[in-house]
Amino acid sequence: MSAEENLKKLAIELPAPPRPVANYVTCVQTGNLLFTSGHIPAAAEGLKTTGKVGRDLTVEEGYAAARHTTLALLATVRSALGSLDLVERVVKVVGLVNSPPEFTEHPKVINGASDLLAAVFGETGRSARSALGAASLPAGVAVEIEAVFQVK
Repeated sequence: MSAEENLKKLAIELPAPPRPVANYVTCVQTGNLLFTSGHIPAAAEGLKTTGKVGRDLTVEEGYAAARHTTLALLATVRSALGSLDLVERVVKVVGLVNSPPEFTEHPKVINGASDLLAAVFGETGRSARSALGAASLPAGVAVEIEAVFQVK
């Protein structure tokens, strides 16, 4: 199944792509690689998106914030390419988790992004990845995620 068909099968509707809040663009394509800027979760009813994971949010709430962030990231990719079906492979995902120094479960949080990418793109959605802790993130959000895609 194609990525666009998988979104329909999973009953996922992507949000409007986020707009830059400063002097940058949300993604840049060079050759067959598309690099996204860091994306943060938009506020959503019933979803905790701000605070430190491991203190203000549980790992499960952080996972949900990472998944929600990745929906916005995919909206950016679709907007740039016209269709997610033009993605050949997810190459790399970098996830930052707003967390206290003693927190060590960053990978479990960023699984919210990785699991969604694998569900949408299948095997080619499984990427190299970094899951890092951060002392703070913009607007106090729980996660920030960026990615690199190989495109047609």
